[in-house]
Amino acid sequence: MSKTFRHDDVVRVLRQDDIATVMLNRPEKLNAITLAVWRQLGVAMRALDKDKGLRCIVIRGSGTRAFSPGADIGEFNQTRSSTRKAVAYGKVMHPTLAAIRECRHPTIAMIHGLCVGGGLEIATMCDLRIAGQSARLGLPINRIGVIAAYPELSVLVDLVGRATALEILLEARVFDAAEAKEKGLVTRVVPDEQVESETYAAARRIADGAPLSNRWHKKAALRLLSPKPITRAEYLAGFATCDSDDYKEGYRAFLEKRPPKFKGR
Repeated sequence: MSKTFRHDDVVRVLRQDDIATVMLNRPEKLNAITLAVWRQLGVAMRALDKDKGLRCIVIRGSGTRAFSPGADIGEFNQTRSSTRKAVAYGKVMHPTLAAIRECRHPTIAMIHGLCVGGGLEIATMCDLRIAGQSARLGLPINRIGVIAAYPELSVLVDLVGRATALEILLEARVFDAAEAKEKGLVTRVVPDEQVESETYAAARRIADGAPLSNRWHKKAALRLLSPKPITRAEYLAGFATCDSDDYKEGYRAFLEKRPPKFKGR
């Protein structure tokens, strides 16, 4: 079953059974990100996070020319022309990025064409990034004098390391998908015509896995970024899946040589 939800037209959500697609929808501007996009993207991601029947989310741009070229600079005079306005902008942008990164469901960025600036920051918040060969990526934000604030920078440093993060930010080059893969910025590079099919094949493989396992692994991987020691309670929490119906279904299906039917409980 599929259903399309609309969020002020600039963000669209399509639900196809247990996989959702979140689309940045400003094709006339290559999906450049306005304050309205940040706001509606956050609304969409927070709503999807609550949907326990969901198994995977694909985030993409409308069309095949661009994931997103980043922020729509045309609105900066109204939204980011002073410290006060920039702080207010961040109060919308950063919770949205957190909603992607902290979403209980696995996420995949499907990258066609240009993916720079805020567009790349959205992609880095996803768990996987699958890019076409002709994709172009980068963070050339020093060209307009803005910064990657701590919530953005910390994720980039975690993903590619301090030295590579600084290379990307200081040189401000826009580079190809092969170099992005070499830097660890994207997970996989495929021929352009296969980006959509491979992304949804990956989403299907994720969705066919036990959702309790996937959610625990995602949560635990984020927790390991904290310097605080793992508590006894946290250590034991993962083993609780062995009391779940899905665990029983999983090993029975394996023994019976049939695909498992997980219910997420």
